[in-house]
Amino acid sequence: MSERMVRQFTEMVRIDSESGNEARFMEYLLGEVTALGAAAALDPYGNLIASFAAKGCEGAQPVLLSCHGDTVKPGVGIEPALDGGIIRSGGDTILGADDKAGIAEVLEALRVAPVRPPVEFAVSRQEEVGLLGVKALDFSRITARRGFLMDNDTLDTIVIGGPTYFAVDVKVVGRSAHAGMEPEKGINAIHAAAKAIAALRLGRIDQETTANVGVVSGGIIRNGVPAECSFLAECRSGDHGKAVALVEEMTRVIRTEVEGAGAAVEIAVDEKCRAVRIPEDAWAVRIAKQALATIGIDAKAVFITGFTDASIYNNHGIEMAVVGIGAQDEHSTTEHVAVADMENAVRALVEMLRLAAA
Repeated sequence: MSERMVRQFTEMVRIDSESGNEARFMEYLLGEVTALGAAAALDPYGNLIASFAAKGCEGAQPVLLSCHGDTVKPGVGIEPALDGGIIRSGGDTILGADDKAGIAEVLEALRVAPVRPPVEFAVSRQEEVGLLGVKALDFSRITARRGFLMDNDTLDTIVIGGPTYFAVDVKVVGRSAHAGMEPEKGINAIHAAAKAIAALRLGRIDQETTANVGVVSGGIIRNGVPAECSFLAECRSGDHGKAVALVEEMTRVIRTEVEGAGAAVEIAVDEKCRAVRIPEDAWAVRIAKQALATIGIDAKAVFITGFTDASIYNNHGIEMAVVGIGAQDEHSTTEHVAVADMENAVRALVEMLRLAAA
């Protein structure tokens, strides 16, 4: 099992698929699932949706398995290496275990599971840049009402919920002038933006609520009063109402401070996903816990303030628990995955399918 899975995983991570550039990888996956006997197609957005017939059972409800096919940067030219049971990149790129380890595990489980219900397998595009693929997914092709998202890192936790997440894009417009000869004729956009950022409540607001400014850019030359500055902010909370109140506060503060400095401001707010939480005794959670227990793992249900495709599935009425794939140090050039963890993920998934078939 492991040799074939490792070979496929390393083959997959060598196919570049940074967010927005997944087309070649999705075509690869289409060929792979078709070869495994699935009825499969790419939807109009380029997401993969595949259907596998039941095996060794009759009358079981279909189960949805899902992963995402894109990676973060730097994800071009990945060269994986296996050393001591650990797969790493060459150090200049990410590895892409997030989420190609999950995809490799699903494909292997589908190969080796002696019993399974009807399985629908969805792989989304552009998850890493705002869940864009799953938001555009052709849900008319999905009949399953419950399932598992293979996109958690550790095998000993099962994610049951995620936050409301707002992205806040801000453009500040001032007026340019010579910084040495006539600065009084200018309106410094960077200064106006800085005043706004300094006035925001950032960091951990409470146990389930956070806010951040992650990117600031502006100015062209040292000796010019900058006419433009932009910054990218965010806020999130496990309580939707708190997130709404916080983003309204942030936009109000930004507008007040920027306009108070004499500049103009454009603020774009995008709700990326809405807070959702499934019960700890939900079917998907119980099945995942039982399956992981068979390989000696006592998994705990957790709520995270990161977001995954499961938030969108659950908001669409498809009960999805997020289970582990073994990836470590995701989104970094030290990302790695242990072959033993991938094998355990497959064993657990095979058992999940058996329990679902029963």
